Amino acid sequence: MVVLDSWALLAYLKDEPAAGRIEGEWLARAVAISSISLGEALYIRIRERGEDAAVAEIATIRKRSTLVEADWSLVRAAARVKARGGLSYADAFCVATAERLDAPLWTGDPEILGLDTEVELVDLR
Repeated sequence: MVVLDSWALLAYLKDEPAAGRIEGEWLARAVAISSISLGEALYIRIRERGEDAAVAEIATIRKRSTLVEADWSLVRAAARVKARGGLSYADAFCVATAERLDAPLWTGDPEILGLDTEVELVDLR
């Protein structure tokens, strides 16, 4: 299993260079996404494409992925990550999700990639 952050998800939805690699991972094994990262991608796509198109895209992603909901345990873990500094709260959720699942985090976000963490970070840039 791998965890995608909103950077990776948006790269996939916009058919950017990392999209093929992400698609291959969906075909090869499970992909997990924090509900917070999915919400972040949703509001960005609403701005870009309108609500109906964005909701349809995200519904497809939800069907193909393991959605990790933000329960209190994940909220606390994300707060610990955020307290170390350098990340948005949404980014802290994807790091906490990868920690919870003991899975690599796929991203191209330089703030996440610069993080000192035990989570395996895969640079999609």
